[in-house]
Amino acid sequence: MSEKAQFMSKDVHKPVRYGTSIKDGVDKIQFWRVFLKHYAHPLNEWIQQWPNNPPDYREKMGNYALKARLLAIQIMGAITESLGIGPKYIEKKMEDGMQVMAVNCYPTCPEPAMTLGLPPHSDYSCITIVLYSSSGLEIMNPSSGTWQLVPEQHGALQIHVGDHVEVLSNGLYKSMLHRVTVNNEITRISIASLHSLGMHENMTTAEELVTDENPKNYKESSFKDFLDFLTKNDIGEGKSFIGSLTIN
Repeated sequence: MSEKAQFMSKDVHKPVRYGTSIKDGVDKIQFWRVFLKHYAHPLNEWIQQWPNNPPDYREKMGNYALKARLLAIQIMGAITESLGIGPKYIEKKMEDGMQVMAVNCYPTCPEPAMTLGLPPHSDYSCITIVLYSSSGLEIMNPSSGTWQLVPEQHGALQIHVGDHVEVLSNGLYKSMLHRVTVNNEITRISIASLHSLGMHENMTTAEELVTDENPKNYKESSFKDFLDFLTKNDIGEGKSFIGSLTIN
């Protein structure tokens, strides 16, 4: 606990933070998890602020973060190419952008039907790459309005499309609404690598995807705007960042 206490904070703007809820002591609804979040790009700027226990944490997580970031840039290139705006449309901005690592632990729960590991939400980021130890992620089926468990694929990474890809694509891609369940048999661990533009770099809808038939549907926003949104809102009560960006 003394190790954890060094990083405990309810301030979502902290670059290295340990906690249980989104904002400990502030959120009305608490969830069944503990987490460590820290910035990871540029790696040499942040790694010395990460925990140094376990002793090999910085080395192993640093190596993984570098590889996850390269994959994220490749995937974003494929997404923008599929939109018809070219594979390098935001490549430079992604290379200069933010990477946040979120290490989540969902302990065994004696009453799993009474709580969640994380509430329904979509990720603020462009994309999220998730490495996980066991199943537990559920996604919303938009056609039926029901939750569906994502089957475990051993050795595979999960890729989540985030709010800023929905904004960029003018709604052609939809950010993935998901939640995390818990169980009474096994502790679940996940490592989420979230990738976005820079702290103050606004994501805006590609002009090439705005037409008279499909006008601009989203306001522009930055990672800083998302952190400010988290400070003022409780996502456990159903507030969504993408909802705040939608133009009615």
